[in-house]
Amino acid sequence: ASSTVTPPVRSRSGRMTSFLSIKLPELPHMDFEGQRLAERIFQVIIVAFGIVGFVWGYVCQRFSQTVIIVGAGFILSCALILLPWPFYRRHPIKWLPASGEKTKKTKK
Repeated sequence: ASSTVTPPVRSRSGRMTSFLSIKLPELPHMDFEGQRLAERIFQVIIVAFGIVGFVWGYVCQRFSQTVIIVGAGFILSCALILLPWPFYRRHPIKWLPASGEKTKKTKK
């Protein structure tokens, strides 16, 4: 098993650091209902823009118009789906409380 080593980079302060040690900000995650809503929004946008793009491309007799309209729908859906908007976090997950005791199985 070979391990990969990331090359060091110089940070803004001049110190050498590795890509693995850079702390990225954590974005809030969407809940399960938010995931369902995001999937539905994606499907509706892609289908709607696909139909409109097909009809407009057929009327204009230009396939490029169809591709542009479907591409615009894809960009719009990415802007709405990929970012963790607050309306995707309306139903937070209620986790069970952590147990403080560690259980060990003993052989008898």
